[in-house]
Amino acid sequence: MAFKNLVDLHTHTDNSFDGHHSTMFLCETAFMKGLRAVAFTDHIEIDAFYRDNFDRTAIQSYFEVAKARSAFSGKLIVCVGAELGQAVYDKPVAEKLLDTMNYDFVIGAIHNLPQVQDFYYMDFNDESIDYMDLLRQYFEWELKLAQWDKFDTLAHLTYPLRYIVGNYGKSVDMSAFSEIIDEILQTLIRNGKSLEINTAGLRQPIGVTSPDESIVRRYKELGGKLITIGSDAHYAEHLGAGIEQGYELALKCGFDSVAVYQRRMPTMIPIE
Repeated sequence: MAFKNLVDLHTHTDNSFDGHHSTMFLCETAFMKGLRAVAFTDHIEIDAFYRDNFDRTAIQSYFEVAKARSAFSGKLIVCVGAELGQAVYDKPVAEKLLDTMNYDFVIGAIHNLPQVQDFYYMDFNDESIDYMDLLRQYFEWELKLAQWDKFDTLAHLTYPLRYIVGNYGKSVDMSAFSEIIDEILQTLIRNGKSLEINTAGLRQPIGVTSPDESIVRRYKELGGKLITIGSDAHYAEHLGAGIEQGYELALKCGFDSVAVYQRRMPTMIPIE
């Protein structure tokens, strides 16, 4: 590997509805791949918390990761995490969960608009769908999430582009959203939160990180200091995928370290 100290802070076990491998197996894989740290951040979709049994899977995930952390002590830094989806759609539920669980690391994410299916499932060839308006609403909710401030890193800021651009080949003029994206980034900076470089897009049709270089660079220009990097792996073989490219991008944009969170506090790991 070109870099030392590779860390992957966005991964999913089979406690996520879309995960495929056990926590222990993923730890074994991460250790064999030479990762220094891994965070398991299973999905907890707050807008479907009780309906889809995330109240149960959250507890199961927490204790399985905590057990793996103990088992791999001295070999691999294992962070007990969660990817909170749509937390601002039901803040009391999200905040009660965070008060209950002693997480190391919490990812803030939005995967769908209120009462609308995940962007992943939408057919953007349907001409009745105004995807530019959906993006406008999405970034408005991302800003509200950034303002809520009870997470550690903001995940895959340009998530809908994976599907609108990557899967359906639609053209999106991102300059239409530059003002609100700046506001999101400035809010993260003001609140001392990280911006995630999500590398899943590098193995998907879109072919770039989320967000891409232009936004990561803009975050740095505005005064951003904290970044996390995650593969968004749902399979063992994807653990660590794209992390080296993420490090290269971070260096290119002026960052010399990445954040690893334990007990909700960042430790800076040099990129070297």
